[in-house]
Amino acid sequence: MNNVKINSYQFLILVTFFSMGTSILIIPSVLAEGAKQSAWIVAIVGTIIGLFIIWLFCLIAQWFPNLTFVQITEKILGKWLGKAISLLFVIMSNIYAAQLIFYSGIFLNIHFMPNTPMMALNILFAIVIVIGVRFDLETIARSAEIFILFFLVLFILLVLFILPEIKLENIQPIFEVGPKAIFQTTLPLIEVTSVNAIVILMIFPAFINNFKQAKKSFYIGYCISGFVIIVLTFLCISVLGAYSTAAEFHPSYELAKRINIGNFIQRIEALMAGLWIMALYFKATIYFYVSVFGLAQIFNMNEYKPLTIPLGIVVVVLSLVMYPSVVYLQHWNATIGIYFSYSIGLLLPLLLIIINTVRKTHLKKESL
Repeated sequence: MNNVKINSYQFLILVTFFSMGTSILIIPSVLAEGAKQSAWIVAIVGTIIGLFIIWLFCLIAQWFPNLTFVQITEKILGKWLGKAISLLFVIMSNIYAAQLIFYSGIFLNIHFMPNTPMMALNILFAIVIVIGVRFDLETIARSAEIFILFFLVLFILLVLFILPEIKLENIQPIFEVGPKAIFQTTLPLIEVTSVNAIVILMIFPAFINNFKQAKKSFYIGYCISGFVIIVLTFLCISVLGAYSTAAEFHPSYELAKRINIGNFIQRIEALMAGLWIMALYFKATIYFYVSVFGLAQIFNMNEYKPLTIPLGIVVVVLSLVMYPSVVYLQHWNATIGIYFSYSIGLLLPLLLIIINTVRKTHLKKESL
């Protein structure tokens, strides 16, 4: 299973898609609810803080350049404790893959296919994800190389078309909310863009053919996604206003509806839908790949593909059962989800770094 290799550019694109994911459509609403017209400032602060978390991941990867995160956890914590923690890591990846399938289903159900059952939409999206994972990481990375071009073109068109609708008075007064509110509002953004990127350590650096370049790609891909989120958040606030942005579940999609160039170019919100579905697919595929591959490593299997269909069924069931409504999903994300993510994506890496540093120091003293 360890013969797969992708280049640093492909890795950069995967990081970009993963960090954007659901953020480009949903995060502006979350930020506006907590920080009002200062939401775009929160996006900037959250992106900067996230760089520190990416640095932690790169530090761990630098110490164990040939191991995946599951193998690193077992090496530092021991076989049985390491496997138990790794199982929680795999469960987190599986749950978030299911959540992204729910997001895609509810979005298509609300805006495009109101008469189509959610189950059918979730199953179809899950089938595409399973097929992608069965074709292996190299195929996923190569397809991401193609789709990133479409993504960038659609994003640039969206920004250019919406510029005439900007009203700078919507972002005033600046810094109306205090530093405490700004910091608290950054937590959901940091969670979905950088903390949950812990799953990328199942790919980086074990499956990258050049560690130094891949390390730069990690930072660059994250910064590109941060820039996209900052721009979209600023556009949502400046065009829709803080209160309308906070009230919408998909504010970026509503933003695209406002495009009207000479009463000719209008109602092209499918651009925004295309952007989001692309980012969502690759993020969900990475989550699912990590859950399948991680489980195979935990049980010392030689091949992960036999697990794709059973876990694909589990993911579909979770997407239908675990999140009965959007309101419940938002409550889950604000309570259980955020604690789960920070425990696995921040506290666990810090623990691994501390234990490994203490162990190295102890070994050095013994050698002296």
